[in-house]
Amino acid sequence: MLRSMETTLQVTIDCAEPRRLVPFWCEALGYVPEPPPGGYATWREYWRATGVPEEELGDGAGETPESIVDPAGRGPRVWFQQVPEPKTVKNRVHLDLKAGGGRGVPLAVRTERVTALVDRLTGAGATVLRIMDEPGMDYYGVVLADPEGNEFCVA
Repeated sequence: MLRSMETTLQVTIDCAEPRRLVPFWCEALGYVPEPPPGGYATWREYWRATGVPEEELGDGAGETPESIVDPAGRGPRVWFQQVPEPKTVKNRVHLDLKAGGGRGVPLAVRTERVTALVDRLTGAGATVLRIMDEPGMDYYGVVLADPEGNEFCVA
């Protein structure tokens, strides 16, 4: 199969307050806020220049960064899309932050690494929902929620 274009991945997270989630997810992923395109002071200014109607921009949209990027250029862009409705049910898709090092690393070391990241993220506003460490299982992971309640895992 021939491809005429490269396919890239962007993760979009619906939220009420992008300003709240951008710093949290920068901390969680080691990302940085995405600067607006060259020549524009803010994303809002850029969107206006491209013809996005003011009513679609909403109150304060684009005045602060609403997307984050991997400074190394390896991971996908993450956009925090402001939506009017609140989160009401469990996510159908979630992020897994692989901090433990994989099954080649002893369970005690993986557990220590996961716990260190979980402690850092709870300090940044995450909430622990469940710890996954069944006896006899060579696995340790933690399900958390970001400051707006979006579930993700650290393993």
